[in-house]
Amino acid sequence: MDENPRMDMPAGTQSLTRSIKLMRVLAMRGEIGWRLSDLAAACDLDKGTAHRILTSLVKERLVRQRPGDRRYLPGPLLFELGLSLPGQHEFQASAEAQLAKWARRMSGSALLLLRSGFEYVCSVGVGQGRVPGLMVELGTRRPLFTSVGGVAIIQTLPAAEADEVLQNNIAQEVAKRGDARLGVLQKMRERSARHGFGVNLGDVVGGVHAFAAPLHSPDGKAFAALCLMGTAEGFPEARLEEIHGELTQLARLLEADAAQKLFRTPGTDQRFNM
Repeated sequence: MDENPRMDMPAGTQSLTRSIKLMRVLAMRGEIGWRLSDLAAACDLDKGTAHRILTSLVKERLVRQRPGDRRYLPGPLLFELGLSLPGQHEFQASAEAQLAKWARRMSGSALLLLRSGFEYVCSVGVGQGRVPGLMVELGTRRPLFTSVGGVAIIQTLPAAEADEVLQNNIAQEVAKRGDARLGVLQKMRERSARHGFGVNLGDVVGGVHAFAAPLHSPDGKAFAALCLMGTAEGFPEARLEEIHGELTQLARLLEADAAQKLFRTPGTDQRFNM
């Protein structure tokens, strides 16, 4: 799953790979946007190459450039193309309704994180109030290992794939923030491994406890994670067994819903992989 184009790639393939990487990185700052120099550096491209690709993407409306500060942002064609995925929208609406009801009953906040390669994307975010220190919102894209939901997904992967994800994620983390958080992120992974599901007892943000269970597609692969979070007082370690049961129960319901809406070709029994 190497995201860096190889020198032996055909020119067209290399350009396409670079364009896709630019759009993925752009999505990490969907509202703030990127300066050309910062975006080029984040994608390991020289400014000239990045500018040429971005000019083409802006022309096709896959990327837009904000007039005020000339920063680059995701373009409207991405949204328009997404409208051609009716099953995704049906599942999204159903999941949001189920998570909202569940979060109210649990007196916490709930997220649905979709796996996107080495990263996760926040698909649903609901709750009774903003959790202090929580900086994950609808559309947030980050490396898997930075979230308890991502850790729950990584737990399901074969050893070689999990190692590949971790190597990529660590490289992203070090490039953006340095190595200051590597210790606490490892502590979250180790705690989760001991309990057999995603568990974060203030490991990353003090006073914030979070828990997660993976969602599997019909082929058995984890495509998402259900997360529950709140204060240490509201979700103490003593409730771990209860919380795990709640997560598992709703995760199975969401999996069944996804099997009907995401992984089935309309009008047939044929299934496909995301």
